Amino acid sequence: MTPTPPLFLLLLGLIGAHASIDVRTAAAMAAGLCKTRPTDLVFIVDSSRSVRPSEFEQVKVFLAKVIEGLDVGPNATRVGVVNYASRVKNEVSLKTHRTKAGLIKAVTKIEPLSTGTMTGLAIQFALNVAFSEGEGARVKSPDISKVAIIVTDGRPQDNVKDIALRARDAGIEIFAIGVGRVDMSTLKQMASDPLDDHVDYVESYSVIEKLTKKFQEAFCACSNAATDVVFLIDGSKSVRPENFELVKKWINQIIDKLDVSDSKAHVGLVQYSSSVKQEFPLGRYNNKKDLKDAVKKMAYMERGTMTGQALRYLLDNSFNPGHGARPGVAKVGIVFTDGRSQDYIGDAAKKAKENGFKMYAVGVGNAVEDELKEIASEPTADHYFYTADFKAMTQIAKKLQINICQDEDPCECDSLVKFQKKVEDALQALTKKLESMSKRIALLENKIV
Repeated sequence: MTPTPPLFLLLLGLIGAHASIDVRTAAAMAAGLCKTRPTDLVFIVDSSRSVRPSEFEQVKVFLAKVIEGLDVGPNATRVGVVNYASRVKNEVSLKTHRTKAGLIKAVTKIEPLSTGTMTGLAIQFALNVAFSEGEGARVKSPDISKVAIIVTDGRPQDNVKDIALRARDAGIEIFAIGVGRVDMSTLKQMASDPLDDHVDYVESYSVIEKLTKKFQEAFCACSNAATDVVFLIDGSKSVRPENFELVKKWINQIIDKLDVSDSKAHVGLVQYSSSVKQEFPLGRYNNKKDLKDAVKKMAYMERGTMTGQALRYLLDNSFNPGHGARPGVAKVGIVFTDGRSQDYIGDAAKKAKENGFKMYAVGVGNAVEDELKEIASEPTADHYFYTADFKAMTQIAKKLQINICQDEDPCECDSLVKFQKKVEDALQALTKKLESMSKRIALLENKIV
């Protein structure tokens, strides 16, 4: 039996018609509240003697602030904390605390161990114990992320490379944060790929809090994160074969950031030069491995730069249901070019935005910034990117955040409260209008009588 919807949903149509509330926006808010992705998260924290007590307090503040931005709960994000120096101590188990308040209180009580730096031993402990079902980790599943965040300020006294590889092979995504005089090569040996996204450095513990926002966003996802993403890639002769390979790596960096699945993100790829070629349509590949393999196989077209023609193809074909696009799903176009278009882009660029497509424009080398801005959605500064060097495209991939929760903070979990407030305000306005209409009807009835 279908459950009876709440009263405020039943009233949406009436409210939209009479009280100036956008029904589609309201329904989306109710159906697609943003929350953090279900995750088994373990912090692995260095408290060796080189970490002074005051600095360790700053690490605990960082942990607490990241936790504050998570959707903590048995069916959402579970958090554990491993403290290490020459030995390892399981401070907080994944099964111990199911509320933010309890977690944060436990974090504040952690004391430094103040001995050596056995980082490999700590990773081994996390793999064997902290991420075990006995300690509260969930059975391995595509729907549950396994994440370790390692914070260290020194060179480990044991080997980390092999054990970190085993942890990654077991499905644990590893972020490595280095502080001060840390050994950067060790961080890279521990971290998951791509390293640019998983290795961070801060000059001192006093500024570690600046990483808080990154990690809050890293665990954020939307329950309605379905989106159709199409890449329009310039394959003109000016790109050159070696740079075209860098472009393909860049595409796959962005794919790594997407929640690719049958029900979430779908990706299509179009290459253009003097003509336009659909490499693969939306929905053909619904997992990252197949998608990335298909991108790697894309052959370089060479020839001219007909960006306007490519944009028209996007409008007429790529986001058409006949080419795999899903009705009612957010549409995102990512246009890459390295030069001036040889045809007119204005009409197609304008129409794409009028159709509600979110358009990103990325330029390298001789790309014309005015053209990029003409393609990009508003606010332009968030949707167009330029670099002079193909090798710097990695930085653009890091900056380009495809935000599916449009007009919402992905970590803001009070959307329902805001939504209900909008409905209450709209109901009050509707009530006043109905009262006014009733009085006018009564006056008309009196005149007829």
